[in-house]
Amino acid sequence: MSDRHLRLLLIDQDPIFRLGLRVALEAIPNLEVTGVVETDTTALQILAEIAQEDPKQVNLVVLEFGNSRSTTSQQLGLQFCRQLKALYPNLPILLLSSVREQGLLLAAKSIGVNGYCPKGTPLAELVAAMQEVAEGGSYWFRDTEAIAIPSTDAINRLSPRSPLPFSKLRNNLRLSGITYIDATLAAVIAQLQVPGLPVLDRAILAGQRRELLAARWLLNRLLVSSQERQEEHIPIADEPPLAPSLSSTIQQRHISPLLSPGALQSALFASCITKLQFPLQNVTDVPLEIDIFREDKKRELLYLLLQKLTEQLDELRASQIEINQLYEVRTTLLYDLLQAGITDFFGRFSRIKIGDQNIEIVNLLLQNTEVVQRDILNGIPLVCELYSYLLFQIELNIDNTSYPVVSEEAKSQTLMILENLLIQVANGVVQPLLNSLADVEVIKQNLYGRQFISTREIERFRNDLSWKYRLKNYINEPKAVFESRYDLLVIAPRGIASTSIYAPRNQELVKLSNIPLVVTLFLEFSDAIAPRLKSLLSFVGSGIVFVLTQIIGRGLGLIGRGILQGIGSVSLLEKNLRRNSDRTK
Repeated sequence: MSDRHLRLLLIDQDPIFRLGLRVALEAIPNLEVTGVVETDTTALQILAEIAQEDPKQVNLVVLEFGNSRSTTSQQLGLQFCRQLKALYPNLPILLLSSVREQGLLLAAKSIGVNGYCPKGTPLAELVAAMQEVAEGGSYWFRDTEAIAIPSTDAINRLSPRSPLPFSKLRNNLRLSGITYIDATLAAVIAQLQVPGLPVLDRAILAGQRRELLAARWLLNRLLVSSQERQEEHIPIADEPPLAPSLSSTIQQRHISPLLSPGALQSALFASCITKLQFPLQNVTDVPLEIDIFREDKKRELLYLLLQKLTEQLDELRASQIEINQLYEVRTTLLYDLLQAGITDFFGRFSRIKIGDQNIEIVNLLLQNTEVVQRDILNGIPLVCELYSYLLFQIELNIDNTSYPVVSEEAKSQTLMILENLLIQVANGVVQPLLNSLADVEVIKQNLYGRQFISTREIERFRNDLSWKYRLKNYINEPKAVFESRYDLLVIAPRGIASTSIYAPRNQELVKLSNIPLVVTLFLEFSDAIAPRLKSLLSFVGSGIVFVLTQIIGRGLGLIGRGILQGIGSVSLLEKNLRRNSDRTK
């Protein structure tokens, strides 16, 4: 070991592996495991806190590519590595993973990952690799039977007649760049869609969008040969206008090359991960269950649900489910997602002591999910449309418009549906906690925001939620059904916001009864009577104004004028009498 003290942050989803590696490394001199975390979001939070306190607390990040089994999870791992390099360019990264695919490792190397060791590497060799990477070098494990990362010299020595390895390298570089550009482009487009954006900000964002489109086109032209372009159906004329106007830039449609379902999902989820770094403050006018959590816990929960959704989609592909079966298993899919979220998020507490009882928190929460199913999960819109889009590349029909699968509009609309799904399921994960364990001290200390520490504030928050569901069930939801729209919760640059999209809801309208039906009838009555009543009031108002101004006003004006003239005449008469009196004297 070098004399330099090595401080590392370990990121891995496997709790047994994390524990075993930490115990083994703690026996090594001059090596300190600063932190061991499960999710990328928690790692970003810890690194942000360390950067403010003392950046020297960590000089190496050791991580796994997601769960290492799922292609989508591996792509998310690449996206996280790219994000780490963007935020902390001088922080070395060592990949300690079960991944052995050469293409994926080449992509990791191309985005700045400094080293790689497979899981199972002897401890002495692993520690040597950590030290080498932490000191600014690189270490790429070579296994003649599995992978062999070619050096730059080896690549340059390849014969022109054997272009396959070089083509793979170029393709991985291109896909890596395209993924990064698409994620940034999605963030810019999301900001352009924010209502009330100042003109100057809109112009700057439009310029950024134009530059990203140009960079995407240039990347495709430089890293893809003409033969590969023909084989992969990459359009040659994918060039944006040279000097578009502001309005045309904002309205321009960019159509991506046709993607496989896995690549389509990876691009969409990468955009979602980017948006999860935005502030998560609730800026709507209705309370949400997750509002009781601190922002880092909100982000951790949403990211966990995104990972669980990724695994669920992989399982659905493996089971070769058919599209017509999605509608039959919709309820099961949402409940499984909820159950996985509760189990993994609250599993860390295991048992908590309340009075004289030791309660298994996960089992208790899972026993109270019927209310969640009724109040939240059953009301999540467009679930089957989202799954159909991701699994079968079915065209998206939103706002009375059919969007091509690979269009930016389809991606933008699907991203809103995905964000709403994650936020609503996250609300469902929190609701059983609020119903049964809201005022437990260990829960409050680990999860709650500062403003929800006192019992009074917690009860006030629960009452606000109760009134929210009353208004939703009896007024807001019937109104939305009658207006043929869905309300969605989305992640905007300023926080969690609300938007709405058009969708036909005639079947739901027919099923309305009791108070919700009365609400729709009242809305229909008001629509029917309001224009006539408005016209009548306008006519009556005009008549009143005429009477007041033309009749009463003029009459009062004449009377006032007569009084003023009379006063003036009396004053003149008195003045003449005074003059005559003075002359007589």
